Amino acid sequence: MTARKNSTSVSILGETYTLRTEASPERTRQVAEHVDQLVRRIMDAGGVVETHKAAVLAALQVTDELFTARSELGEVSRGVRQLSDEVRRLLPPPLRNGEGADG
Repeated sequence: MTARKNSTSVSILGETYTLRTEASPERTRQVAEHVDQLVRRIMDAGGVVETHKAAVLAALQVTDELFTARSELGEVSRGVRQLSDEVRRLLPPPLRNGEGADG
């Protein structure tokens, strides 16, 4: 079953875009606002004048943030698995395999 698509109008650098997405309208507006602020910051820094170049730089920054978050999530997941293995070793044998005390 396909999730319902929401149609939401957003503004980025004064341009209006109508986006159809499964995300809620609130989430879509938050994402668009983040992109708008990021592109504006890049343009306000003075090194980039063309909006398409600022948009590419913003996309690169967001992608870097995504890759960093994925890497950190992987590290956290590995840590949780290691802790889980350590706790499992400390449990009495009947509880190690998820069995209750009644067996």
